[in-house]
Amino acid sequence: MNMAEDLAALALGRGWTDRPAYYEADRVITHGQLHDLAARAATVLADAGVTPARRVLIALPDGIAWVTAFLATARLGATAVLVNPALTAADHAFLAADSETYLAVTEAPLADRFTGIRHLDGAALPRLAAARPPAPAAEVAPDHPLYIQYTSGTTSRAKGVVHRHADPAAYHAGAGAQVLRIGPDDVTLSVSKLFYAYGFGNALAFPLHSGGSAVLVPGPPRPPVVAALVARHRVSHLYAVPSALANLLAETDPADFRSVRAVITAGEPLGAQLADRVGEFLGAPLYDQLGSTEAGHAICTNGPACHVPGTVGRPAPGFRIELRDRAGRPVPDGTEGEMWVHGPTVTPGYLGRPAETARLIVDGWLNTRDRAVRNPDGTYRHLGRTDDLEMVGGITVSPLEIEQVLAGHPGVRDVAVASIGNERGATKLRAFVVPRRPVSDPEAFATELTGLARRRLAPYKVPRGVELVPSLPRTATGKLQRFLVRQGSW
Repeated sequence: MNMAEDLAALALGRGWTDRPAYYEADRVITHGQLHDLAARAATVLADAGVTPARRVLIALPDGIAWVTAFLATARLGATAVLVNPALTAADHAFLAADSETYLAVTEAPLADRFTGIRHLDGAALPRLAAARPPAPAAEVAPDHPLYIQYTSGTTSRAKGVVHRHADPAAYHAGAGAQVLRIGPDDVTLSVSKLFYAYGFGNALAFPLHSGGSAVLVPGPPRPPVVAALVARHRVSHLYAVPSALANLLAETDPADFRSVRAVITAGEPLGAQLADRVGEFLGAPLYDQLGSTEAGHAICTNGPACHVPGTVGRPAPGFRIELRDRAGRPVPDGTEGEMWVHGPTVTPGYLGRPAETARLIVDGWLNTRDRAVRNPDGTYRHLGRTDDLEMVGGITVSPLEIEQVLAGHPGVRDVAVASIGNERGATKLRAFVVPRRPVSDPEAFATELTGLARRRLAPYKVPRGVELVPSLPRTATGKLQRFLVRQGSW
């Protein structure tokens, strides 16, 4: 098989070649044009020395050039390394070295970050490809490496997660087709970018395997930009992390979202208050789900056939989930445990990290390091990450519970809680709060929030301090970087 060639054959066989695949600014490219362009771009990469044994780093903004570079790499049987173009020079140097990249495809201003390896201007790739003949597709096994996606670095240095040629079709067949019922008439917009697991499934696997289309946002997905694109292209499925949805509520008009039939969210906890506000604002169901870079896309998801607010739904088709205690023993329904998952797209391992692979992947079961409770109806309630837990006075505390209480205050826009050491070396819980509007009396506001926590939480869970901040440290997908919060400044 070959993922890129299989997609081209699928589009031809299903009669999708003249249907739009992507919208980027004023440009529309059909499924047929896209696959023809990618086959020709593969010739450009081959001329640069790319072979099935080599890796191609793609650090481009979301756009047709990104998709073209990815499909061209796949067609040659080479492995794509998906990288955020907005990272620092040091991060880019680390990822290129860690992945042993042969060729970097970036925008021209980033070329000097990849000295010592070959470079190709991604913006020029479609133009160069147009004049070249199509390259033949390399025949590879279903488990041949297709791409490497790096973990988001919320708790430690990013690790390369390997995925295979068979995986994208499984993302769509499970969460896309069977649960969300994505089809040829659907138009997707994903606030999460293509270089992340969530965005990759939403904006590449789903539209290309369904015959639908996706709207690509090359720059920052600011709320007014997202709203305008949704209205212009009549987006049916909107994907965004909860913090991005909160920003849409604050800065856009619900009239722009009348075409949206479903909103799908993941990546961080979804509070009940925000969920209610989003549903009322957009006038569409909001489906919460849980995903993992190591599993490629959704592990659990709600959808039209099973939607239980307050949960992340049921296991995605093809996946099995076990909740286990710290000794590895299964726990009964209603009992908190660590989530272990087994399914067709669980990574074979981390790039160059056999010890980490052996620790977290055992007999095909992945320890997601998520904490959850299974309900009697088979849905799962997410309780945060194992590595999110804080130790205060020898007691283990989940900051998620405290954050949900404080987030219920109408004056709070965003909040994070961490255990911070004081000048004596003792650790105390501190809440970092982003106010919804300017606060005239910070001390009184902090006292009000502390009082709210005292009324709703056990005494040891009440923050000993509240600090107002302009923003919280989040990744490009909106995930909270708790390791930075724990430092007390960023």
